[in-house]
Amino acid sequence: MLLHTTIGILIPFIGTSLGAAMVFVLKDKMSEKLQKGLTGFAAGVMVAASFWSLLVPALEQSSSLGKLSFIPAAIGFLVGVGFLLFLDEVTPHMHLDNTEEGPKENCLSRSMKLILAVTLHNIPEGMAVGVVYAGWLNGNSSITYFGALALALGIAIQNFPEGAIVSMPLRAERMPKWKTFVYGVLSGLVEPIGSIITILFATQVVPLLPYFLSFAAGAMMYVVVEELIPEMSEGKHTNIGTVLFSLGFVTMMILDVALG
Repeated sequence: MLLHTTIGILIPFIGTSLGAAMVFVLKDKMSEKLQKGLTGFAAGVMVAASFWSLLVPALEQSSSLGKLSFIPAAIGFLVGVGFLLFLDEVTPHMHLDNTEEGPKENCLSRSMKLILAVTLHNIPEGMAVGVVYAGWLNGNSSITYFGALALALGIAIQNFPEGAIVSMPLRAERMPKWKTFVYGVLSGLVEPIGSIITILFATQVVPLLPYFLSFAAGAMMYVVVEELIPEMSEGKHTNIGTVLFSLGFVTMMILDVALG
C-alpha cells in the first residue's frame, strides 16, 4: 500500500515536470491558441475531477445522514473555496494576462509572481490526490485503488499543460531555459507535499473524510472559476478553450468511471 500511495502522489508532480520540460522543445513564446487550449483542457479535467472523484464519494460516505447527506459536502466545499480565497488575497501573484493580485506592497519580480500563481493552482490538486488516497488506505468502500489512481493520472495529464504554461512565460521574460525548467518543477513540488500532509490529517480523522473530499473539490473549483476560465475565455480564440475544456472533462470522466 505504501508503494502504491507513494507512486500515486508522485504522478501529478511528474506531469508538471514533463510539462515544464517543454521549454526545451517549444519556441520561446507560446502561441495564444495553444495557451487557451491548454488552459481549457486543464479546467475541464479539474471540474470533472471535483465532481466524479471528490464530491460523489463525499456524498456517498454521508448517505447515513439520509436527506441531510449534503451537509458535509456543502460545508467542506464552501470552506475549500474560502481557503483558496484567503491564499489568493495574501499571496502576491500574477496571471498570464499580467493582472496582479494579492498584496500590492511587495518586492517580488514578475517572474516570481507567475510562479506563485501556478503554485497556488497546484495546492488543491495535491490535496485532492492526498485525500482520495487517504480514503483508500482506510478501506473506504466508495474509493478504490484504481479510482485514486485515475484521479492521480487525470491531474497529471492536466498538469502537463500547466507546467508548460508556467515555464513558457518565464522564458519570454528572458530567463535561461534551465532556470525556467527548475522553477516549473518547483511550482509542482507543493503537490506531493500537500498530498502527504492531507493523508496524515485525513487518516487521523476518518469520520471527517467527506469534509476533506469536498474541501479539495471546493478549492479546485475556485481555481477553475477564478483563474482558468477567465484566461481561456477572454480575447481571441475562445472557442479553442471551450472545445478543449470539453475534451478535458470527458477525459477525466472516462478515467474515473473506467478505472474507478
